[in-house]
Amino acid sequence: MGLGAHDPGAKLDAGKPRVGLMLSGFPRALLKVAEVTTFGALKYSDNGWQQVDGGVSRYDDAKGRHLLYGYIEDIDADSGLEHLAQEAWNALAKLELKLREEENGPG
Repeated sequence: MGLGAHDPGAKLDAGKPRVGLMLSGFPRALLKVAEVTTFGALKYSDNGWQQVDGGVSRYDDAKGRHLLYGYIEDIDADSGLEHLAQEAWNALAKLELKLREEENGPG
């Protein structure tokens, strides 16, 4: 039998996402996506992507463009960053916006 919630050393995290597995499993990929995030913030504004009109479809289009360009070249000429990292960033932006819409409704 395990510890009760109020026992010393108790930690009620069973069934919760193990974020550490993601961070330790994908450090290189996540750093590349962070580079894309930083490039976008410097080019536009910090977190400005969250207010882009029609963001879900526009990030889906951008993801598709980076997917296609990735078959032609590894590195994006505009940013100097990997197309794969930009494809991943756009997928995350689209997912985040869709999840927010599901929680809060559109707009």
